[in-house]
Amino acid sequence: MVSKSPRPEEPPTTSLKYLDPSVQHVFISPSKKINEGEDVSFFLTSKAYKKIMTFLLQLNGAMYPRQSRGEGSKPTIHTWELGSPAVEFSRTVISLRKLVARLNAVIDEAPPETGPRRFGNMSFRKWYEIVESRIGEYLTEFLPAQVLLFGHGSGRDIAAKDELGTYLLGSFGSAQRLDYGSGHELSFLAFLGAIWMLGGFEKAEPGVEERGIVLGVIEPYLQLIRRLIKVYNLEPAGSHGVWGLDDHSFIPYIFGSAQFAPAISSLEQIPAEGSLPDAPDPAGVAKVNIVEAERNRNMYFGAVGFIYDVKKGPFWEHSPILYDISGVRAGWAKINKGMIKMYNAEVLSKFPVVQHFPFGSLFPWERDPSAESPVTSIHTSSQPSKTSFNAGGMGKPSTRGHPQEGTKAPWASNIAAPPPASLGTAAPWARPSESLRAAPSAGQLPITRAPWGDPQPIAPFVEASSTRSPTTRNINSNLPPRLPNPLKAAESESQTKQN
Repeated sequence: MVSKSPRPEEPPTTSLKYLDPSVQHVFISPSKKINEGEDVSFFLTSKAYKKIMTFLLQLNGAMYPRQSRGEGSKPTIHTWELGSPAVEFSRTVISLRKLVARLNAVIDEAPPETGPRRFGNMSFRKWYEIVESRIGEYLTEFLPAQVLLFGHGSGRDIAAKDELGTYLLGSFGSAQRLDYGSGHELSFLAFLGAIWMLGGFEKAEPGVEERGIVLGVIEPYLQLIRRLIKVYNLEPAGSHGVWGLDDHSFIPYIFGSAQFAPAISSLEQIPAEGSLPDAPDPAGVAKVNIVEAERNRNMYFGAVGFIYDVKKGPFWEHSPILYDISGVRAGWAKINKGMIKMYNAEVLSKFPVVQHFPFGSLFPWERDPSAESPVTSIHTSSQPSKTSFNAGGMGKPSTRGHPQEGTKAPWASNIAAPPPASLGTAAPWARPSESLRAAPSAGQLPITRAPWGDPQPIAPFVEASSTRSPTTRNINSNLPPRLPNPLKAAESESQTKQN
């Protein structure tokens, strides 16, 4: 029986499969394949997409707290905080931590240029050149020998090191554009997934090695990236401005929300709602003191803490999407489920993000025979096509395709508001046919909401906000009201499509 590609809302009942070392494997130098909108649709049905989603869900499921029960004893809940001694690090994880530390040390060899500058610091290119020149020796020093020698003797010039090096080098940002975004983060996820497929991580009880990967490798990688951003002033790559979840990262919000979800006994029991009994209220992201208390033990609050480090002003003003999500009352499990759907829609389904992802033998540009056709949405329909022409008008097709439609909030109305904005990229579950609210008066911006928000009138928002339990932590009353249960519509839409 052929297994179907995992959907974003499905529990991680399977793991990324290992390659059989007894079967000859031919490595391929990874290359760019996504050049137009139709290629994104193909990618969503490809073997590469299936592997990425499988590995992401596998890591996410491992971060859920676990509940164990001994004979005649009360259940014991195990949580996985940052720096927790309960999380085991294998030899490969420890070695990769040393690799990240070595990359961190290279920053000292390429100090930033002095003087004020608006955009990225040119010294990042020097840092990148140093890393690029040493990438081969880094892989040789820090990766297990069985990974580097996998498929050795096939008679090909391309080895495992070539594919792995491409994904690792692509995970630090663009030296040309001096920017970093979720597409580079995706490349690092692929780098770790490739090591997994080649048998580089230890085979242990389900969840043990995965937790080591998330907390022992991905978290230090995120710390490295945050330092690169601050030292070299890297620009957000393809940012949605305030309408994006985060200027640079996405996966810490996935794994961090899983850390606060209810404890489970098995992966088949992943809940759709709820939180750990002692988990902080999601509204705590708008309180600096709560963020500071939680950022060193939780990845979600760690990412929010970095936003506070680099941005000034009210949280609801510079991070309205995260602020809207903080009003979810169904708990961290609900947020986690919505984050995975949002990652699928805003990262894996967006041409500007995935267009630079390279495909080789480990993440092949081949159709998955078990994949279902992607549902037509704004993300897949409004993509650049190969019929676009360059600005010179000479009839030569442009390699860039049509300019992407603007970064307007996907749930915003089509009513013009100053300044004029181009058409936006709506979430796949958005309902453009339904009016979300009355037209704003002249010169007044419409109230914004998360892409999965309920298409309800504005009036119930304040009422819903006033009915909060007295035990629920409230933020200052002078902040704007949140929108109710912003993940409910996404779940309803998903259930409708399944039926």
